Amino acid sequence: MENPRIGRFPIVVSLTMALLGTALLRTLSGHGGERTGDVSVPRPFERLLPLHERLPPAQPGEWLAEHNEPGQTYRDYLRSRPVRPTAARRTLYVQPLGEFTATQRKIIDRTAEYMEIDFGLPVTIQKPIGLETIPASARRKHPRWGMPQVLTTHVLEKVLYPTLPDDAIARIAFTTSDLWPGEGWNFVFGQASLNRRVGVWSIYRNGDPEAGDDAFRLCLLRTIKVATHETGHMFSMQHCIFFRCNMAGANHQAEADRHPLWLCPVCLAKLCWATGVEPADRFRRLTEFCERQGFEKEQAFFRRSLEAIEKPRSKTD
Repeated sequence: MENPRIGRFPIVVSLTMALLGTALLRTLSGHGGERTGDVSVPRPFERLLPLHERLPPAQPGEWLAEHNEPGQTYRDYLRSRPVRPTAARRTLYVQPLGEFTATQRKIIDRTAEYMEIDFGLPVTIQKPIGLETIPASARRKHPRWGMPQVLTTHVLEKVLYPTLPDDAIARIAFTTSDLWPGEGWNFVFGQASLNRRVGVWSIYRNGDPEAGDDAFRLCLLRTIKVATHETGHMFSMQHCIFFRCNMAGANHQAEADRHPLWLCPVCLAKLCWATGVEPADRFRRLTEFCERQGFEKEQAFFRRSLEAIEKPRSKTD
């Protein structure tokens, strides 16, 4: 069986924080219904709860069927002392790795545009680095499928981290090459090192953006999902086990496609607390982005989310 991974490295211990005022949500279950945990989020994020679907029991071959994850509540996240931007370190750097066609470059440019809205942080696209800089020891042809692959750990440790800009909160490499993280793995969509604020992901398995408008939109959507998922990990966010959410783990492309572009209220509260992005403005700008890209389902969901989070406060809020 294929054994891909959206990877995680150990979580870095960083800044101190104070617990915000929270509103208790109902008890949720995760990991195929086998686990329960009290999940709390600060107001006004609880208003978003009715819009979100619980993550169903894991099916054979899916992420939670093979990985025993306890989940990370909002309180857990704050207690973990997560990675956060600072006044001097708040830029997300996008590093193209290899050659890109003009259409593939549009995928990268629009993904960077989405990331800037999603995290509320400036994004800078760097000058491309050629794949010829990757040594033979960090390359292989897949032993069964035959496609060229690049070793993720080499990219993270030897390419990205040594030249991490001083003002970078994270540096993210995109490549058209397939990726693998080492012995025992077939491939990965992407991988991030939480303690070094670097990550790499590939558009290789996201479809051919040259094959028409629908194919372009699918490739763009998949690329945005992986990019924001991995960047979420670099802000110390663990996999979501509670809702259908972009931070849920995926073992294969079909499972990744079932996860939505949006974050659940728990993961969104983490992101907003960590980066300081204002949720209503974020929803407004994401709605406009999705309208421009023809993401009709996502546009409608972000619009409903904006309406929910902006509704007048009641006496019980």
